[in-house]
Amino acid sequence: MNPLHPIMFAGTGSDVGKSIIAAAFCRIFRQDGYRPAPFKAQNMALNSYATPEGLEIGRAQAVQAEAAGVPCHTDMNPLLLKPTSDHVAQVVLNGRPVGNSSAYQYFRKEGREELRAEVNAAFDRLRTRYNPVVMEGAGSISEINLREVDLVNMPMAIHAGADVILVADIDRGGVFASVYGSVMLLTPEERKHLKGILINKFRGDIRLFETGVKMIEELCGVPVVGVVPHYKDIYIEEEDSVALETKQVQAARGKINVAVVLLRHLSNFTDFNALERDPRVHLFYTNNTDELQKADIILLPGSKSTLSDLYELRRNGVAGAILAAHRGGTTVMGICGGYQLMGQEVCDPHHVEGDIERLPGLGLLPVTTQMQGEKITRQVQFRFRDSQSLCEGYEIHMGETRPMEGAQPSPLNQLTDGQADGYFVDRTCMGTYIHGILDNTAFIDYLLEPFADRLADTVFDYKAFKEEQYDKLAAHVRSHVDMPLIYEILQAHD
Repeated sequence: MNPLHPIMFAGTGSDVGKSIIAAAFCRIFRQDGYRPAPFKAQNMALNSYATPEGLEIGRAQAVQAEAAGVPCHTDMNPLLLKPTSDHVAQVVLNGRPVGNSSAYQYFRKEGREELRAEVNAAFDRLRTRYNPVVMEGAGSISEINLREVDLVNMPMAIHAGADVILVADIDRGGVFASVYGSVMLLTPEERKHLKGILINKFRGDIRLFETGVKMIEELCGVPVVGVVPHYKDIYIEEEDSVALETKQVQAARGKINVAVVLLRHLSNFTDFNALERDPRVHLFYTNNTDELQKADIILLPGSKSTLSDLYELRRNGVAGAILAAHRGGTTVMGICGGYQLMGQEVCDPHHVEGDIERLPGLGLLPVTTQMQGEKITRQVQFRFRDSQSLCEGYEIHMGETRPMEGAQPSPLNQLTDGQADGYFVDRTCMGTYIHGILDNTAFIDYLLEPFADRLADTVFDYKAFKEEQYDKLAAHVRSHVDMPLIYEILQAHD
C-alpha cells in the first residue's frame, strides 16, 4: 500500500467525540487494506489498560488498537495522566509511573522538552511499523495560553507532518463560533497542517445544514470533510467518566439485577461493558442503599484511591448496605480495588495513597492488603475455580493482598504462569485483581448460573459483539465522510 500521511483528529474542545472518530478511522483504514495504528501523545484518564508487555496506556488507545486489529503498545500513548484528586495526577511515562504532579507543576516550561522528546520518539517508532498513524489530539486545538507547553495537539502534528482534521460537536451548539475561532487562533505554521473540518453528533435532517457547510468552508478556507450524525445503536467503549452519567441508576424487574457500587474514585468502569450489553442482565451504577438491596449481584469496582473510598463507604452507609444484602443472599464480587475493599483490612504504612495508614475492610474475605509503591501491570491468562476455559484479562494495581494469618488459601483464579489470584469464599463471595474478567463468556455464565431459573437460553459473545460494533461504527462514519477527499489529502505532497 502507498504510504499515507499521519492524520490527526483534533477538537474544538473536550468531549467532541475525537476518540470515537479516531477508532472509526482505524477500522476504516484496516478495512481498506492498510495497517493503521492509533497515537495520542498525552492522555488523561482513570481508565487504563495493560499492554502485552505489562505496561500501562490509556484505555481509548487500547480500544483504537483493537479497532485497527493490532496489539496495543505504549508507543500509542507514551504519556498518561491518572488523576488522584482535582489538582494532582499520577504521571505514567512509556507505561511506567514516574511520580505524581500537580497541574501547576506539570504545565511548567521546566522539563517540558524532555517530555516532548519522549512523545516524539514514541511517534517516530510507531510510524516505522504502521501506515497510517491515526493521531488524536486532546481538549481544544487552540488553547493559546498553553501553546508553548502543548505536547499533544499542533506541536505534535507539526513534528509528525500530520494532516489535521478539526472535529466539532454541533450538538452542544455554537459550532460556527467554535470552528471559526479555533481556526483563527492557529498560527500560520499550524494552519498549514489543517486540511479539513468534521462536524460530529448532528441531529435531524442533514440537508438542512448544507448551507452551514458552505458558510464554514467560506469562513475558514478549509473543506468540511463530513457531517456525522449522532447515533444510539452503536456501542464503543468510552474512557471518560462523563460516560457514567448516561448509565442506568436503578434496579429493573424481569432481569438479573447487577449493581456496580458508584465509588467516588471509581476506575476502569469498562470492566462492566460486557455485562451492560448482556440481554440477561440489567446492570446499574448506584451508591443508594435502597437500590443496593434490590440487587442480585453487587460488584465492587476498581478504585484509584482505595482507602479514601473505603472511608466514604463507611461514612455514607453503603458498607452496611452491602453487608446486609450479602446476608440476604446477594452475591458480592470485588475487582482490583473492590477486592481490596472486601478484605479484613487495607494498610498503607508507606503512605502510597495518602495519610490514612489503616482502615478495616468490609470483612467479607479473610485477606489483608498492604499498599506498595511498585505498580503491577500485566496481561494474564487464567482458569477460574474448576473451569477448564482459558480466560484473559489484565492487572493494574499497587497493593499486595494475601490471606490473613490462619486463613486457608482459596484462590478464585489460577494463572497460566502458576501464580494464584483472588480469593473465593463461595459462589456468593469472591474477589480478584483481574480487570476484564467479566469480558470472558465462561466467567459471566458462571457468575449468573445461580440465577439460571430466571435466564433465557441466551449466549452472549462479547468479543464478537465488539467486532460487530467497530464495523457498524466504520460504516456509519464512512457513509457520512468524503473518503475520496480524505485519501486525496493523505496522499498529497507539497
